[in-house]
Amino acid sequence: MKKILVTGGCGYIGGHTIVDLIQNGFDVISVDDLSRGSLKMLQGIEKITGRAVKNYKVDLCNLDDTEAIFLENPDLEGVIHFAAFKTVPESVKEPLMYFRNNLNSLINILQCAEDFDVDNFVFSSSCSVYGNPTSLPVSEDAPQAEPESPYARTKQMGEGICKDFTFFHKDFNTILLRYFNPVGAHPSAHIGEFGDFSENLVPVITKTAIGKRPQMSVFGSDYPTRDGSCVRDYIHVSDIAHAHTLALQYIIDDRNKSNCETFNLGTGEGVTVLELIAAFERVSGQKLNYKTDARRPGDVVSVYANNNKARSILGWNPQYDLDAMMDTAWRWEQALAAQKPAAVAG
Repeated sequence: MKKILVTGGCGYIGGHTIVDLIQNGFDVISVDDLSRGSLKMLQGIEKITGRAVKNYKVDLCNLDDTEAIFLENPDLEGVIHFAAFKTVPESVKEPLMYFRNNLNSLINILQCAEDFDVDNFVFSSSCSVYGNPTSLPVSEDAPQAEPESPYARTKQMGEGICKDFTFFHKDFNTILLRYFNPVGAHPSAHIGEFGDFSENLVPVITKTAIGKRPQMSVFGSDYPTRDGSCVRDYIHVSDIAHAHTLALQYIIDDRNKSNCETFNLGTGEGVTVLELIAAFERVSGQKLNYKTDARRPGDVVSVYANNNKARSILGWNPQYDLDAMMDTAWRWEQALAAQKPAAVAG
């Protein structure tokens, strides 16, 4: 089996991708410093796949510790790089922390890939690189506008670093995957997004519905959209995960036309925040306590994907519709609640 290093493997998308890689015949190791990820992810992965995955608790901003992983695993065939801070509001407040973490970790991973001849690399990017696009749906060759947040800027800069690196290293293959809005959880409800502090919309919805939050806010009611709330392209996390397996296999098999290619990962359909809430209420039977609030810094108005390239070249076809996204997210939230130890009487 080909061995793959997944950085950020104890995180939300990284964990789901490890499952997909294992189910498609890959051997996987993880590196995650656990500052944002959880070892519970690896426990859930083992329940789903029957395979224990080793995690190196390493800060990728430390080059020596990162090199030690490559020294211990000389048979690596590729790297999928997820490890990064990803919260837009936090990045607005702490831009230097985001630049330091997201860029230094990427540079160190690429340095090790070069030094240890690991020539297949998949970079976790984001639709945030497009800023506020001038036309929709947005395709891979759309011009990149000024980023709306420091997080988005780190993804633009990260893509630039990858492109410059592969321009010189002609034998190095890179795929840049631009996610739109990953949501949901594994259908088994063994893994999902851990932690009670996510500011992503769907976890906020489910945590409000289950009572962990008393109320949630819809940021902005006056956007130029069909109901005044932001429009996003929500895509199930397992569909995102499978795209990484397909992209990795694509470059391992030398089917790529150039050594740096970019693919959008979205359903191709825009959904407003209020429509997403309505879908959750329909699927779960729960009435959500929410209010409208002022616009939030860092949010774009509307963005959704043209995904024709990923469909035609990678053979990627999203399997989960909006109701399935919300259903798996809600069942995951319920599974988390069921894991809480009961209070001791007396």
